[in-house]
Amino acid sequence: MFLGWLLSWCCGWLCALVGHWLWTRATLRPVTRVPSASDTICFFEISATDVHSISNRRQRALKPGESPYRALLETMELTKTRLTLQLTNDNNKVRLLLELYRLQGNMTRVKINELKPLKPRYEVPDVLIREPPTEPLSLLSQDENGVVLSLGVESQRVIVSARPFRLDIMEGREVLMSLNSRGLLAFEHLRMRKDTVYIALNLCQCSLFACQKAKEEEEEKEEEGMWEETFKSHSDGKPNGPSAISLDFSWPGVEHVYGIPEHADTLRLKTTDNGDPYRLYNLDVFQYELYNPMALYGAVPVMLAHSAQRTTGIFWLNAAETWVDISSNTAGKTVFGKMLDYVQGSSEIPQTDVRWISESGIIDVFIMLGPTPKDIFSQYASLTGTQSFPPLAALAYHQCRWNYNDQEDVQTVDAGFDEHDIPYDFIWLDIEHTDGKRYFTWDQHKFATPKDMLQGLMDKKRKVQMKDEPVTQLQIHNEIRSRGFYIKNKDGGDYEGWCWPGSAGYPDFTRADMRDWWASQFAYDQYEGSMENLYTWNDMNEPSVFNGPEVTMHKDAVHGEWEHRDVHNMYGFYVQMATAEGLIQRSGGVERPFVLTRAFFAGSQRYGAVWTGDNAAEWDHLKISIPMCLSLGLVGISFCGADVGGFFKTPSTELLVRWYQTGAYQPFFRAHAHLDTPRREPWLFGPENTALIREAVRQRYTLLPYWYQQFYNTHHTGEPVMRPLWVEYPQDPATFALDDEFLIGRDLLVHPVTEEGARGVTAYLPGKDEVWFDVHTFQKHNGAQNLYIPVTMSSIPVFQRGGSIIPRKLRVRRSSTCMEHDPYTLHVALNLQRAAVGELYIDDGHTFNYDKKEFIYRRLTFANNILSSVNLAPDAQFSTRSWIERIVILGASKPSKVTLKTPDGQESQVEFDFDASMSVLTLRKPGMNAGLDWTIALQ
Repeated sequence: MFLGWLLSWCCGWLCALVGHWLWTRATLRPVTRVPSASDTICFFEISATDVHSISNRRQRALKPGESPYRALLETMELTKTRLTLQLTNDNNKVRLLLELYRLQGNMTRVKINELKPLKPRYEVPDVLIREPPTEPLSLLSQDENGVVLSLGVESQRVIVSARPFRLDIMEGREVLMSLNSRGLLAFEHLRMRKDTVYIALNLCQCSLFACQKAKEEEEEKEEEGMWEETFKSHSDGKPNGPSAISLDFSWPGVEHVYGIPEHADTLRLKTTDNGDPYRLYNLDVFQYELYNPMALYGAVPVMLAHSAQRTTGIFWLNAAETWVDISSNTAGKTVFGKMLDYVQGSSEIPQTDVRWISESGIIDVFIMLGPTPKDIFSQYASLTGTQSFPPLAALAYHQCRWNYNDQEDVQTVDAGFDEHDIPYDFIWLDIEHTDGKRYFTWDQHKFATPKDMLQGLMDKKRKVQMKDEPVTQLQIHNEIRSRGFYIKNKDGGDYEGWCWPGSAGYPDFTRADMRDWWASQFAYDQYEGSMENLYTWNDMNEPSVFNGPEVTMHKDAVHGEWEHRDVHNMYGFYVQMATAEGLIQRSGGVERPFVLTRAFFAGSQRYGAVWTGDNAAEWDHLKISIPMCLSLGLVGISFCGADVGGFFKTPSTELLVRWYQTGAYQPFFRAHAHLDTPRREPWLFGPENTALIREAVRQRYTLLPYWYQQFYNTHHTGEPVMRPLWVEYPQDPATFALDDEFLIGRDLLVHPVTEEGARGVTAYLPGKDEVWFDVHTFQKHNGAQNLYIPVTMSSIPVFQRGGSIIPRKLRVRRSSTCMEHDPYTLHVALNLQRAAVGELYIDDGHTFNYDKKEFIYRRLTFANNILSSVNLAPDAQFSTRSWIERIVILGASKPSKVTLKTPDGQESQVEFDFDASMSVLTLRKPGMNAGLDWTIALQ
């Protein structure tokens, strides 16, 4: 007996040693060749069907049915802040840990991880602005079938069913959302590789638990690609096997879902039953396809569901490659078919089912329960933050091209804008401004004296935006290498790839010390030739690797203890974070940064703007820019736009004009063009077209006070600046799928002309009891109608909502900063109750001093024939030289006299004109300071 015990003990000890060796081996990476400088760089188009990984195909092969997972109720623990519960997979006996939290603000968080993973699995850091505050959960009932918990909001509760595991969130008798109702929860556990398991078994020759468990795992069916995948000539090793996760969600009563940008597709997401899933995987895509679920440059894993009764949302916090499948029981039904169901008394309730699949990481999902669209925006903002408040100049017009050749070229283009009386604020320099495509440098021949160039533009109150990319070369290579800041390849060496500078390293921006170092490089004494009017844009930060799989980084590259597959979609987020911090630091924390990024993730709104990437000079690309920007706004990224005119190819003159007219009413307004396209400065297409473009740009500048006010609001509320109509009219089904028109804030409705040769457009004006005014003609139209609008080449259909007051500045100058002290014109559009409200926000336009209460924030109100301005921030202190030059009241009656009363008690008569044919009253030069209290009475 003793000998048997000794043999068993020795075998166990040996197995423990072998197990430790196996675990260590499992964390090492087999060696493959690093791309060399002699490799060919190839650009190729990526289609959705080319890139489905084996893990995605394996997960999608699972069909709805009874889930193998069940909840072990005897393991449940309930504290004041969370519920924990073990789940087991009856097929492989692997246990998971479920955590459920009730969060402040009507949200619920669900986390699922392996109970005892082979090694830690990646959990996304830095995206949440703080650990979300929790509220108590309370147990309502429990039996052998499950538990019922109160969520504390009215009659909201969560039901956890045990066999099979399922989670339902209810309000009263209504199911708001179900998790795993279709049985598609899947969690691929980390494991040891086949050959290592056999080594362990042969060495042990025993039936100890560890060996038996390894043997049981090996008996699971092995499939192609579980340990290694190939894409073209690239391989991706998985030392711990597949690690995909999946969970399904069901929305009863919902037919419309939105979000999960970035995709060049309609605003309302389509079903994917007979096609490819929506893919979220940041890629440098060359000439992307339209109306396609393929991955593009950014990824925000947030989806909103909307019906006339409620808006809810899902935030899937995972940075790995992710796919989203959508199905609906009403998909494919025509309007007639739905009417027939109604007439025949069909009891089928609409339902949308969504399945999320990610390649690695854990399930960490935030369920936002609304119930209104604006509640959803507030809830999401409480998790990931709001849109950064940009400097005012960033909301003006930007002129860009790959590339302006040299300083003389920049000066010529700058002078051309003045000569043709077209304002602009930023001129952009692409990669060719550098010395051999090495960033933080200048070409010594073409840009020999950059400070002279910058000073000349500063004298005109204009700025420069230069391109920067997260790849390094000799200029800064040695320092990054000596600090160990590079991403590593799977054998432990510095990862190398090809990008514009040639063979390059890729800094590991997931490291805080690397980001700090990067930020320090923007200091004026580090970045030679830079000045305070030089800003930065981050391109190629997906990251782009010309000789990598899908033109990006190998998934088995290493960031510290994590593989690139775990963090991929966050890389651009970190690059923009570091760059924005660098611009803040160089000013001593005084100046607001402006950083444009191509790659982004949830939370990127905190650091600047995004654009829709390398579009083309085609009408369909103009059209798709609207739903693309609307989708971004719904998930927190309000500062977005598309390259005016299209980056690739050459636009017709008509297309170019229409694109300027559209871009002038999108948040980020920049013209950009490829190196190989003909020059397209606004004055190169004849006097008539120059005049049309000039007018579009000038319209943007007159509305800058309103744009700035909207960005102040979104910075505080998370509400999108450019928003779909259903956000403001959530009970009007006619708005739910509209994506060829949009609102700016609440009060401006824009329906751009995006059809070639158009002679008219039909705009839907929402609101049964509302009126809308054409901002150009002041013509009044009733709401809740489809309005046909004849158009010419000069037409930009824009309407102001009755009941609103919008500030403008009509004295357009060469740049926005030149207009700082100019007077305001107020456009007051009366509703059917002859009332209107609006706001006016003023600060210095460029510093963080608004955080120190240095601003003016006023409410403008028209009621009972009295227009007044009152202070909304009495504790704030700021002064302005701007005054009220003109007030235009739409839908007015003719008064006998108009009286202005100021805070000192002084009264004066105000001159006015009245257009009886249009019911427009114009008050001329009332003259009061824009920052003071005043009232104007119409008698």
